[in-house]
Amino acid sequence: MRPSPVRIVEIIEETSTVKTIRFDSARLDPLPGQYMMVWIRGVDEIPMSFSGPSEMTVAAVGEATRALFRLRPGDGLGLRGPYGNGFSLIGDRILLIGGGVGAAPLAFLGDVARHKGIEVTSLMGFRCSEDIIFKRRFERLGELILTTDDGSSGIPGRVSLGLERLDPDRFSQIYICGPELMMWDVIERWKDHAGKMQASVNRHFKCGIGICGSCCMDPTGIRVCQEGPVIPAVQLLEGEFGRYRRGPSGSRGPPRG
Repeated sequence: MRPSPVRIVEIIEETSTVKTIRFDSARLDPLPGQYMMVWIRGVDEIPMSFSGPSEMTVAAVGEATRALFRLRPGDGLGLRGPYGNGFSLIGDRILLIGGGVGAAPLAFLGDVARHKGIEVTSLMGFRCSEDIIFKRRFERLGELILTTDDGSSGIPGRVSLGLERLDPDRFSQIYICGPELMMWDVIERWKDHAGKMQASVNRHFKCGIGICGSCCMDPTGIRVCQEGPVIPAVQLLEGEFGRYRRGPSGSRGPPRG
């Protein structure tokens, strides 16, 4: 599939290192948790989650995302998608657990859930208060519990410390997105409830259409670009998740975050 051209209509500076980029396409109609392949002319094509029907929220962490940061309203991009499996809304009371820019697809999910009358609770973790994104957006959805690594806002420490304030039995479904070690920590602590957890997994994508195999997970062979990026947590308890991940060359490396 060739990228479809879109124009940037608005850029919102969420923090010094995170921006939300809104574009003019109404044709995509994504589900929360799905992703698109974003072509930055002359630089690269990279996968990005949707933070809304026509927007993505970007952290400047590499060459391609830094190139996105240099764009302005009116500039063009190429988009392919939406691709992959998104989150499935189940039940009438849900919990969102996110870390860093992983809060973005969960905010989109929360907006859709709230519109359908589903009760939403959110647990979000960040490095410090200056890194917090979408605070008001999550507060509008319902109860919000915040953690920061440096203790500058909310509960001091990791996201998992916020679990102590929550009863997993209260929720019909739990949705997780963020750094892999954070997600693994949550899944491992609440593994007795993994059957009702959905996790958004990040792996290296090349084609985005399930052909190249670069995003396959050991030992199941799950293609994250197709069978994911949202995967039931029970499928992640045994295998590479939280232990290692494969890079562009296929070699093993440590999980991020």
